[in-house]
Amino acid sequence: MDTPDPTSLLTAARDGDVRAADQLMPIVYEELRAIAAVLVAREHADSGLQATAIVHEAYLRLVDQTRVAWKDSVHFRRVAATIMRRVLVDEARQRDRLKRGGHLQRVTLTTNIFANTDSIDLLELDDLIETLAAEDERSAATVVYRFFGGLTLEETAATLDVSSATVERDWQFARTWLYRHLFPRDDVSS
Repeated sequence: MDTPDPTSLLTAARDGDVRAADQLMPIVYEELRAIAAVLVAREHADSGLQATAIVHEAYLRLVDQTRVAWKDSVHFRRVAATIMRRVLVDEARQRDRLKRGGHLQRVTLTTNIFANTDSIDLLELDDLIETLAAEDERSAATVVYRFFGGLTLEETAATLDVSSATVERDWQFARTWLYRHLFPRDDVSS
């Protein structure tokens, strides 16, 4: 028995088909859970983030996409990566809003994007991705798909409909650009 296509199930669920929504959950859940597990593993232990909570929120946002005309699995991955990013950024913003008195504690996300760092500020990264998108939209999308979506270089290339070599160049550019903006003191020429 073939596994139903997630995009057709999303479209049917969006149109009110309860059976489609029931079929969709186990298919999408595992993919989102794998992405969330990687993202939570990068997060500091005291952040309180749980993969299950991220997956549930992302799933709810995915099936609530009423204006999306689902095209294919590539389109689904693009939207899923963007939604996962939004869930994490919204969570970080919520934590910042809850802080009262004293200085705000920075929410950091441990990552291997940058060779010389252990963690980066998720809200700052989100702002920088928006800035990067104004300069180079494809490089910004590469960061979203690779970092927040957990896609490989090849999957990102398929999602963006470009070659793996192009994604590799965009990925290198984006990492360098983000590093220079996140850590300007480390970028001093002597």
